[in-house]
Formats: sequence, C-alpha cells, structure tokens
Amino acid sequence: MADPRLDAVGCGSMAVDLFYRTPRIIRADEKVVLDTKVPGAGVERAEVGGVVLNHLGWARILGLEVGIVGRMGNDRHGEFLRQGMDRLGIRHHLTLGNEPSSFSTVFVDAAGNRAIYMMRGATAELRAAEIRRLHGSFLRRARLVTTEISQLPLKAVLALLKFARDHGIPSVVDLDVPPSDAVAVLGTRAELERALRLATYLKPAKAAARELAGAEAGDETPAMARAIRARYGNRAVAITQGEQGCTIASASETLQVPGFKVRVVDATGAGDAFLGALLAGLRWGLSWAEIGRLGNAAGAVCVGRLGAFPAGFELREEIARLYGRRLAGRPPGRPRQAPATSAPRPALDPDQEVARFFARTLRELSALRRKLDVRDLSRAVTMIRRAEEQGGRVHVTGVGKPEHVARYAASLLCSVGTMATFLHATESLHGSLGQVCANDVVIAISNSGNTTEMCATAAAIKEHGAKLIAVTGDKGSELAVLADLAIHAPVKEDGGILGLAPRISVMAQVCVLAALSVALEVTRGLTFEEYSRWHRAGTLGETARRLAEAAPVVAPELRLVRPPTASRQN
Repeated sequence: MADPRLDAVGCGSMAVDLFYRTPRIIRADEKVVLDTKVPGAGVERAEVGGVVLNHLGWARILGLEVGIVGRMGNDRHGEFLRQGMDRLGIRHHLTLGNEPSSFSTVFVDAAGNRAIYMMRGATAELRAAEIRRLHGSFLRRARLVTTEISQLPLKAVLALLKFARDHGIPSVVDLDVPPSDAVAVLGTRAELERALRLATYLKPAKAAARELAGAEAGDETPAMARAIRARYGNRAVAITQGEQGCTIASASETLQVPGFKVRVVDATGAGDAFLGALLAGLRWGLSWAEIGRLGNAAGAVCVGRLGAFPAGFELREEIARLYGRRLAGRPPGRPRQAPATSAPRPALDPDQEVARFFARTLRELSALRRKLDVRDLSRAVTMIRRAEEQGGRVHVTGVGKPEHVARYAASLLCSVGTMATFLHATESLHGSLGQVCANDVVIAISNSGNTTEMCATAAAIKEHGAKLIAVTGDKGSELAVLADLAIHAPVKEDGGILGLAPRISVMAQVCVLAALSVALEVTRGLTFEEYSRWHRAGTLGETARRLAEAAPVVAPELRLVRPPTASRQN
C-alpha cells in the first residue's frame, strides 16, 4: 500500500535555540552585564527551533499532517530536536551524520526584541543530490512543499523546488534574510533569483522585501509585494510586518491585514508561526484575507511566550480566539468521532469474493504480459552476465512482502546456475551492505517503488558502486529513478475486499523474476546433468539424473545459445 499523504513537508533549518535574557540588545563595541539575580535573566534555556521546523510545528498544532527532511547531527542537540518533533507528531526523514546539529544563540530584552546568532551546522551540509536520491519518496507524499532561504544552501533549495515543480507540488519559500546576506553565505545571486522564480508562494520578511523590490517600489509594503510578484511570477507574495500585520499580493488583489495588539514577550518566530498558518490556510482553501488574519493570529500567540516552536496543541485554541472564527480541519491528537448511526455492513459471500479474486488475478497477469517489455529482461541478463565476467554476483532484496519474493528469487536463480544471495534491505544500512561488491548486481523489488527503507537501501547500493535493477509497479517511482534498469510490473488492483494486502502484485513480481530466471537459463545453456548436480535430493534431482542418463549430450542443433550482447544500460 502506498504511504499516506502529508499536508506539508518541509526542508530546511532545524536548530536548538539557546535563549538568554538581556537588559538590552547591544551594538558593536558595546558590553552589557547579564544580571543573574533577576529571575530568568542571563540563564540559558534550550528550545526546539529552526525556521522550517518552527513553521511546521505551528502548522501541526493547527491540524495539518506534516513532515521534514534534511540533515541532522547524531548528537545530543539532534536527539533533543527529534524528541520535540515526536511530541507534536511531526514525521521526520533525516540523514544523521557526524556534523554538529544546528543551533542558535538568542538574546531577548525586556521589550521582546531579540538578536539571533545562527550556527548552521548540519543544515549547511545538505547536498542537492540528496533531495531526490535520499528524500524523494518522502517528499512525493506532500501536498505542499516548504523551505527557507536562511541557512540551507541555495543549491539544495533549488533541487527541492525543482523536485516539487516536476511532481506538480506547490511550494512555499520563506525568505528570512535580506538577499545580500543570503548570497554572501548560501550561494550565488543567480541561484537565489532562480529559487525565487520557482516558488509558488513567497513570504519575505519586510527587510528582505525592501531589498528585493528595490528603491523604485518605495517603502510601502503593497507596492513592494506587487513589484516582487511581478518580477518573480509567484501566485502570491506575503510580506510579514510584525505587529503591523501583513500585506498579501495575489493575481486578483493586494490587501493589508492588520495585526493584533498583544503583549510581546519574545518576537522570535512570529514570522514562522505566520507561515505555519499560511500553510494551513492554503490547505483549507481559505481566502487571502482569511489567511492573513489567521497568520497574524498565530504570530500574535507566538510572541506571547519565550521561544519560536509551539509548546503544545492547546495553542490552537488561543489562535482560534484571536482569529475569531471557527478553524477548519480537525484538531490534532483527537480521535475522529464515528457517526452517531451507521448502516450495517452487508454480508459478503466468501465463495463469490474468491471467484472475483481469481478473475481479477487472471486479468491483471494478462495485462502484465502485454505491458512487460521483454527487452528489459534481455538487458537484465546482459548486466548479470557482465557482472559474472568481472567476478561479481547477484543479490536480491525487498522490504515487507517483497522480502519473501526476494528470498524465493535468489534461491530460484541459484537452482538454474546463476549465483545469487538474499540481501536484507534494512540490515544493509547497518552493515550487511558489506556482502555487496562494486562488480555486483542487486535486484530490488518494490511494488510502489517509494518505500522509504527500500529507497534508502537502493541509494546506499548505488553509492557502493554496484549496479541496480528495480522490479516495480511504478516506472516513475524513486526506486525506478535510482536504478540502472527498471523492469515495470504494473498491477492496478491487488484483490480482496479491502484491496490493500499485496496479493496480485506479489504474483506479478514472482512472474517477472521467474521469467528472468528462464532467460538466464537459456543463455547459460543449462543441461540436465548440471541441474542434477545442484539437486542432489528430491524428485526434481532424480528426474534430472534420469533424463541426463537418457540424453547425456544435447544435439548441437537443439542446444540453446547466448543471444547477441545488448548495449550496456547506464
């Protein structure tokens, strides 16, 4: 079964925020004493933070199903961040490395003003190639993709936005720093311009908007928003303005939405909370006026407490009170109520359902035969024979039900003369990849082709230098993209009253691999005598020996020979 959809998936900064209270925000060459006698002053307090993780947190408490991808250190800060994600139910698909996790030092004065010093850490190490190769299957689950221009390398931002556009997923970009600061650290001006044009929706802070719009737009945010949208072609541009609220320019209107008057404890993360509400508003199909009001309400609730990441789901009610309207969506963490009354489920006839299953199976396997490109089997034979010539061998792997298919296929290939071993997919990420050499071929089986563990294993196999053959029901899947050769085995329906358990798709995989074993047997020119040597016991071995004794030599005109070598698949 395909993975469930997520309302939004983000990629960007995940950082531990270290807070200090200070009497005032100082300028260059100034000093200030942190008075430790004042409660809370000068005392470090660690909070979950990071631009993207923050706005996903606010989207989550509003009721969205969200996830995040990227790099994180395998350290105490990373563990702290993952625990924070788990508390709110934010899914994460992360690469844990030796780099330190990102952190920020935040100084907050009595008026709620703040100064932030960011250490990018692992966030800065995310490479563009990792977006599709490591995280593509997870990203494809998103209805919205969100990212930031603040700490993430611009090449990675571009790769993410291109992936989203290629897969028809709208994107949201938070331009959290002025463009001149961004290109000084994150990449080139050309990369920044390209990223801004790829964004479906753009949310710059006012300082960033002023620089983007240029002097000709003046200092009025409506003019800035219109100028930016005209320049980059976004569906909408939303400029956050702190306590003044926000300005939004879309194709049909430009409007200013006033903010809420609240006591500011800490201004950190107000824009992130706004963006989380913007994601919710887009997902619910709200008007731009309603999105602006909801975003302002979330920002106002955020500044009423220390820290940028929401502490819990109870903040949804505070946002709703300020917003003044009933929030769409279902509150997170609460079970969906069953209908007061429901019609009884009609009784099913098992015999009838079994008959339907067999009929569907025959239809699906007939369709498979028509759709299967037999030339792909020849290409697979060529790859395997070339690997054998270089001293390599075959490994077969899968996750879930395909794991059992992989064990069967490895055994079947061995029985007809092709040395093959089973490779445990998840264990391969914990050391078993050592059984694979650079000259080997790995056959990976996955109906969806987007199973997270299988795609991570496939990426590791490719990095290891081995060739990869995919057997999948989706030729556009992440696994198919990673593979040197993808053998398409599509099945529309798996059968059964729920249609979820892998049944017919497993048969399709078995049929394709059995057909591959036939092609390998043919090119080897397998004899009864060879077959009998590998089957020392059982009826098959006895039959092979009897046939070998009756016809020990195959007549030359009947002997099966290797076909002409096909071109190598890259």
